[in-house]
Amino acid sequence: MNPTAFRTIELSDPALTPAGVHFITVKSAALRRRADITVYLPPGTKPETESLPLVTLLHGVYGSHWAWLFKGAAHHVLDRLIREENLPPIMLAMPSDGLWGDGSGYLRHATADYTRWIIDEVPAAAAEIDSRCVHSPRFIAGLSMGGYGALRLGALHPEQFAGISAHSSISDAAQMQGFIEETTAQFDLADDHPSHVLDCMKLNAHRLPPVRFDCGSDDILIEHNRTLHRELDLAGIPHTYEEFPGAHTWDYWHTHLADSLRFFARCLAK
Repeated sequence: MNPTAFRTIELSDPALTPAGVHFITVKSAALRRRADITVYLPPGTKPETESLPLVTLLHGVYGSHWAWLFKGAAHHVLDRLIREENLPPIMLAMPSDGLWGDGSGYLRHATADYTRWIIDEVPAAAAEIDSRCVHSPRFIAGLSMGGYGALRLGALHPEQFAGISAHSSISDAAQMQGFIEETTAQFDLADDHPSHVLDCMKLNAHRLPPVRFDCGSDDILIEHNRTLHRELDLAGIPHTYEEFPGAHTWDYWHTHLADSLRFFARCLAK
């Protein structure tokens, strides 16, 4: 998708935002309304660098495009890894999920395609900030509902991503009922693909990019993550699963975002 496909696009003034932070509002054809994205491009990224990998970070229920930055300090994590561990420059695109109910699930609804928004339109909008991301490797990650979105969309569109990572993930849309007010029927889905991450990964098992996910040992979703890990093992689908101390909190996600970014850097180095 070309950035000119947006009927309207509004970009924040770099002089008025934190260094490297950009806010974008576009008229989304997929959602049939305006939608927001926060982009972070580390200051000092050399313009002569040909490749600028793009990491799409998906937020969880109740959140929006600013959550990874202003609750998870994603930009500070990336800056630290670049400074201390020589991580290559990476652009972060942090979109809203579309703001349906308590959370859209990044699924295709009858009234709005929250999947196409993430897969096609978010990268096109990020290219308005720096076009080098257009032909560079892309990665996807997320937390909770966003972890579900990352695992599921990455599995369904393996050709789009060089790596997939998730934290504290929901593994099936039905598990959102423990978090949201809306019922399953209210989702009014028009998605032809399975809702369970395992089934989506089985569809493209032979061509998945590298996959990792983790969960805190005190997280309310720990058993769902353990089950997904076991089922992927039984299906013979390569992946990395890790457990760390912690719960379903921003402290945990802030800490372990670094694991995702290191994982993506290793993917780039292969």
